[in-house]
Order: sequence, then C-alpha cells, then structure tokens
Amino acid sequence: MATEIKVPVLPESVSDATIASWHKKVGDAVKRDENLVDLETDKVVLEVPSTVDGVLKEIKFEEGATVTSQQIIAVIEEGAAAAAEAPKPAAEQPKAAEKPAAGAEQVQPKAEASKAAAAAPASTRPASVSGSSELPPGARFTAEKEGIDPSQVEGTGRRGAVTKEDLINYASGKTAGVSGGARPEERVPMTRIRARIAERLMQSKNSIAMLTSFNEVNLGKVMAMRKELGEAFEKANGIKLGFMSFFAKAAANALQRHPVVNASVDGNDIIYHGYADISIAVSTDKGLVTPVVRNVERLGFADIEKAIGDYAKKARDGKLSLDDLQGGTFTITNGGTFGSLMSTPIVNPPQSAILGMHAIKERAIVENGAVVAAPMMYIALSYDHRIIDGKDAVLFLVDIKNQLENPSRMLLGM
Repeated sequence: MATEIKVPVLPESVSDATIASWHKKVGDAVKRDENLVDLETDKVVLEVPSTVDGVLKEIKFEEGATVTSQQIIAVIEEGAAAAAEAPKPAAEQPKAAEKPAAGAEQVQPKAEASKAAAAAPASTRPASVSGSSELPPGARFTAEKEGIDPSQVEGTGRRGAVTKEDLINYASGKTAGVSGGARPEERVPMTRIRARIAERLMQSKNSIAMLTSFNEVNLGKVMAMRKELGEAFEKANGIKLGFMSFFAKAAANALQRHPVVNASVDGNDIIYHGYADISIAVSTDKGLVTPVVRNVERLGFADIEKAIGDYAKKARDGKLSLDDLQGGTFTITNGGTFGSLMSTPIVNPPQSAILGMHAIKERAIVENGAVVAAPMMYIALSYDHRIIDGKDAVLFLVDIKNQLENPSRMLLGM
C-alpha cells in the first residue's frame, strides 16, 4: 500500500518551506519515525519523519524546491522493506569454490574505469555520496547530482574546503589545481534562515529609532558565588550554574521595575507586557536563533539553566520548533562567548530592547580608595528610542549592574 508523505501544517506566519536535504533516496528502506527530509523555513529547520515502515518509492521535489503546507513530497510503499532487503535464493548465490576459467578473468585498468565512470549518465551515478553532508549547500547539491565523492576532490576554498566550482571542474574532467595566482570564489544562495535574519535586521534598522547605552559590571561576587555553590548546585539540580541565569534573572527583575523596556510598539499604541518572556540568542551553523524562556520572573536559577540548556541542545540538533522561537518580549545576547569586548546589538522587532553581554576581562579599578584587579564586563542596551527615553535605558542598565554586583539582593528580588 502506498503512503503519501506531506509537508507538516505550517503556522500562519510561515507561507512555505524549502527542501533543504533528503536523507533517503528512491529505493531506500525506511522505518517509521525515521527522518526523511529537512525542510527549511524562514525561522527553523523542520524534520519530516516517515509515518510507516517501507521503501521510498517516489520523491516529488528535489532539494532547493519550494513547498507549501500539506503538499505531498514523497510516496512510501508500505511493508516493502522486507522484500527489498530479502536475500537471493541459495541457487542464485555464487559458490565459494567456483573460479573463472583460466584466462577468462579480465581486469579493467584504473584509467579506463575512471573514464567509464565519468562517461556514465547522471541517472546511473550514486545518488548519495560519502561526506557530502559536510559541504556547503550549493556544493553538496552538486556532489549528490554528479555522484562525486568529495574526499577525492582537491579543494580550493578557504582552508582547503571543496567548493561547487571544484566539483563542477572534477565532473567535467578539468583540473582545479591551485596556482600561485589562484583567486577562488564560490557563489551559493542564502539559506532561508539567513535570508530571514538579513530581512529582520534591515527591518530593525529602517523602522526603529535605535540607540545604545553602555555600562560595566564587576562580576567578582557572581564568580565567587559560582565557585562556592557551583558544585552543590549541580548535585542538587543536575546542571551547572552558568552566568546566563544570573543575567536572565537580573533582566527579569529589572523589566518588572522598568516596564517600558519590556513594552512593544503596535502602530500608535504601546503594549506593556506584565511578564518577562526572554529570548536567549543561540548561535548555530545556520545562523543565530533566539528561543524564548517564558515567565523568567517566576523561575528559579535551576529552571532557567535547564531551559537554556535544553534550547541549546535542540538548536545544535536542529530540533527547535516555531513555537520555541515566537513571542519573546526582551532579548539577551552574549557576544563574549566569541571574545567580543564591546558591541551594539540590534533590537529584535517587535521587541523594544536587547541586552548585550561581552567578554569578562581582568581590569584595574578603584575600590575603597585602592587600585585592584577585578573581573569586569561591559554591558550594552540597544533600545527603541521612540518609546524608551535615555533615562529609562540608563536606569535599567544600572539596575542590572546593581543586581549582579550584589547577587544576594537579586536572589531576594531586590
């Protein structure tokens, strides 16, 4: 019995999706719940699993094609796996003792074999190639289409990466060798997620009167608390005590005291949110995503750390859902993870503000009249100046600073 595989129901905010990569080819055996294909939307990559055991009979759209909600993308012949994988009858199996007659064995020279493989039509070449998943999208598609093993191709891209041009040259029998004056280039289309990120950044730049204020925080007491209680915290909760939970909790408390920073603009109206749904920026291979930790003002440190840890794993595995990414009222991004000392983060519409964390550096400061070394971090607040005045932004940052420099007060919600 044939079973149709359809595009999942997409939310109203997502009109279509792009076929990112097929994990199976026609004729492959598939199992129920095994991922068949990745669909890339503007916000997230969706996996489409098989609903039955069987054999993939038909693929209706190739990689790069655009599909819509509930559109049929593949057909599976249910229950055909056993027949497809059944061993040949014993009568057809070659006998181990049999050998070809003397002089009958012919060995094809390697050079002739290579020519024959290159001359073979594309339809007879292997549809899946070892190592192709590590290539950029354009190069991967070319490798799959031409049936080329990327490990056999000399790369001319950055750090020896195999480019789409290298694969095309290899397929046509050309040598893509690197000369002293070689200036390799590669043109690949933006992924849907990257294109959406670019669109939203330009939307933010063109529609928001954005300004950034800065401050600095002495994280000595936070670091001392993590050192003193970190091991006990991990034993009690099964997760490490990181810096992000301190910043998320400090931000949630400050948002309750400075509600305009947690507000958003809707036409000529200002919407004040009585809850702190904080988007935490997470970097992935496909770009930056911002899953939302909801009601942070009600959560303890362990709950925040677990939520962030779960989202980070889902982001790395490509398992984030659209619901995970929607509805945040404020964003925190940590450029310090990559060594950034200071930056001006861009507001994520329709939110009105974003907090930027940066690298912790030992710097000389004056404390009680003496010059001492302290672990300092610059923090930045970019905000929509249409509704947030400079005074509100500065007071919000000072609030964050005071909490982090006195974490015991923060634990008490002060």
